[in-house]
Amino acid sequence: MIHQPVLLKEVLEYLQPKIGNNTVDCTLGFGGHTTAFLQRGANVLGIEIDKDIYNCLADYPGLIKINSSYIYLEKIVKENNFQNIQGILFDLGVSMWHFTFSGKGFTFRKDEPLDMRVGDTILTAKDLVNTWREQEIANILKEYSQERFSQSIAKAIARERQIKPITTTFDLIRIIEKAVPFKGKIHKSTKTFQALRMAVNSELENIKTGVSQAFNVLMPRGRLALISFHSLEDKIVKEFFKEKQISGQGKVLTKKPIKPNWQEVKNNKASRSAKLRVIEKTR
Repeated sequence: MIHQPVLLKEVLEYLQPKIGNNTVDCTLGFGGHTTAFLQRGANVLGIEIDKDIYNCLADYPGLIKINSSYIYLEKIVKENNFQNIQGILFDLGVSMWHFTFSGKGFTFRKDEPLDMRVGDTILTAKDLVNTWREQEIANILKEYSQERFSQSIAKAIARERQIKPITTTFDLIRIIEKAVPFKGKIHKSTKTFQALRMAVNSELENIKTGVSQAFNVLMPRGRLALISFHSLEDKIVKEFFKEKQISGQGKVLTKKPIKPNWQEVKNNKASRSAKLRVIEKTR
């Protein structure tokens, strides 16, 4: 397993994996967090949605690895008879591997097919930009990434696809370049690519489903930890935790989200926007 896990020290402090404990890693990836859980003697049920990443993972004693989505967590736990779960981790977002090696158009720095699927969903980014109504595209750009030029970009996409289909990342970038009038601190395409990826993979809807199921399968005094990288992700987690605390079902252990220190950000720039929230199930 190779991966530079974010907020590893803090995750271990809160989840406290130890010999004989049952822990679920809902976003296994290349196993950075799971490796640490296993080293401390915990049994781990690891879920990885991407087939290519899953196929790269070796077998490890104490690890049950599943190629699926965490939206099926309750079913997966039941089918694998994985009970008495003391800790669950979600490391949300897309890994750097997807941007660097997947070839699915997650990055605007390479000319690749407009796919952006993490799992086996039917909808691709190519489908979205070529078939969705102009206003639907504008809405997701505004909602998922706060793109201030959402209307202009959506209008340009609708106009250009009438001439020829938009099939690659560079096709889309050329359209965005014309639609956005001036350069800002970030690349003109950053927010559009982020919004399309989130829409294609139903990321926000899946988080709501996955977090709810995770809380259900936790045993009393078990802990649920989530690392988010986007304000909308963090909002979902924050509101869910607040609801569980108000109802008396959980106790929030992180009054404010925990962020990586300067040293971690220096060593791993991908961690700079990470936020960790943890809740303990009370009943």
